[in-house]
Parts: sequence; structure tokens; C-alpha cells
Amino acid sequence: MDKVLISQLKVETVIGIYEWEKQIHQTLLIDLEMAWDNRPAGESDDYEHALCYETVSNRITALVTEKPIALIETVAKLCADCVLNEFNVPWVKVRVMKPGAVPAAQAVGVEIERGHP
Repeated sequence: MDKVLISQLKVETVIGIYEWEKQIHQTLLIDLEMAWDNRPAGESDDYEHALCYETVSNRITALVTEKPIALIETVAKLCADCVLNEFNVPWVKVRVMKPGAVPAAQAVGVEIERGHP
């Protein structure tokens, strides 16, 4: 399976369950692994056949920053749904990391995989 990857997309947003978290912006790092047939783009060298990682990155950033979200699980679900439905990707793996959320850990996070049946 071919894939298009976006690694550690840095998004500053309002995220968290505590009142103090709802007053600040925090960093999320989002990884996307998206199934995509790269053969047509590779053979033709034509952008029209590629999954544009810039467009996907911009859409994910806009989605995650449009309103406060309590849970990184929700962020992962929203990202997966967006990629599957708006970009016609058949399968996606989403990892959302929240650096500094737990003092003893560099980051905490969740990872989900979703696909069309």
C-alpha cells in the first residue's frame, strides 16, 4: 500500500479539560499516515494525481483550531473523519501527541486507524 505522510504537524490550539487549559493555547503534534495510490503521480509527474499534503495540513490545522476541544481523542477522530471524507482517502492512521501534558513524560497521545469498509 502506498502512503502519503505528514509528520509532527504543529498546531497551537485550545485543548484540555481543565479550566486553566481553556484559557491558553497549547501545542499538539499530529501525524497522518494516509493510504494513497502514488503510482499515477509518480508515473506522470503531475500534481493533479497527488494527494496534496499542504492542502491536507492546512485543512487539519483549521479544523483543530476552529473551536476549543476537550480531548485529544476527539482531535484524532475529527482528523480521521476529515481525511477520509473530504480527501477521499481509503485508510488513515492518526497520531495526536500533547507535549508537556504530564510532567514526567515528554508527551502523551493517542493513535487511531480508520478506513472505509
